[in-house]
Amino acid sequence: MEKNLLLPALPGEMLAHLETPCIVIDMDQTRKNIRKMQDMADGAGCALRPHIKTHKMGLFARMQIEAGAKGITCAKISEAEVMAAAGIDDIFVAYPLAGEFRFRRAAELGKKLRRLILGVDSIPGARALNAAAAEAGVRFEVRMEIDTGARRTGISQERMIDLARYITEQPCLDLTGIYTFKSLVYRGAATTDAALAAQEEGEYMAAVAERLAEAGIPVTDISAGSTPTAAGVAGTELVTEIRPGTYIFNDYMLYREGAASTGEISAFFYATVVSTPEKGYAVIDGGTKTFPMDIMLNTPPYHYPSYAVVDGREDLVLTRMNEEHGMLTALKGDTGLEPGQILRLIPIHICTAINMQNRVYLYDNGILTVQNVDARGMLA
Repeated sequence: MEKNLLLPALPGEMLAHLETPCIVIDMDQTRKNIRKMQDMADGAGCALRPHIKTHKMGLFARMQIEAGAKGITCAKISEAEVMAAAGIDDIFVAYPLAGEFRFRRAAELGKKLRRLILGVDSIPGARALNAAAAEAGVRFEVRMEIDTGARRTGISQERMIDLARYITEQPCLDLTGIYTFKSLVYRGAATTDAALAAQEEGEYMAAVAERLAEAGIPVTDISAGSTPTAAGVAGTELVTEIRPGTYIFNDYMLYREGAASTGEISAFFYATVVSTPEKGYAVIDGGTKTFPMDIMLNTPPYHYPSYAVVDGREDLVLTRMNEEHGMLTALKGDTGLEPGQILRLIPIHICTAINMQNRVYLYDNGILTVQNVDARGMLA
């Protein structure tokens, strides 16, 4: 890891005010992260529509809009409802809708917003969405999701013309764009080369838009770009919009992917040592309720060593947890820790980490405040 680039830890007198385990967000660095991505997008002539999955808070969505973002992206209707209540009026739900309750809520939400865009990736999905719109007496603006190699949601290249044509035939659906989530995939396989992945992403989406136009189905919006590929795909000038999310706080994953420096990480765990049964390991007050486990340890290509990285003590690894216990093992044989010590840890993946917190601390100009995580646990 880069040395001497981490943000200064909280002043000692403030540590006593933390109720650990918790997350503390450095607001000054967060503002810099927001500005950097916005400036990049503006310089490339590309709209920025950040995904709120990382922060899940109206405060930060408003900061992104005020900095110049076109709108925001959500994954779930419930998240979009929270963001609408926070004053955001241009929202893209980049996730295929299914279920009558979601359709009803989308129809109601659309009446409150200046713009609501919904994702579609199948004929059954489009059929159900159109029927729900007709019943509610509304029209839905939709984008068709394209699979560009992540093999998650999204229509395949072989079937996309049929789906696009079907959508345009529906009286209550307006197909205005296409979108994808590709991340670090190149030629259908995981890659560590963000530039190659981004170039392929831009070219692929531009080719899709061209094929649609040739079929008589022109689209206005071409949306792509996760944080690792955002700058690269915007730089291709082949897409009209990017939807990065993690950039606002950054994390160890983005550092290893080369998308951020450690100095650009602005959200950290704080945890207290509660027990030191043996010199070789210590127990902290955060376990699986605190630290995400959505990454595989010690596997290629990045070989993450721990579920969180202890700041300044890379010889301590967090590889074993129970619900309330996190066991730090000393690679050098002695933790040197004592009960009562407070440690700062770098999140591997900050998006899932934030979702495990009811509230976070904001550190701003020497002042520590508490902020609720507004859209935490919004599953529907």
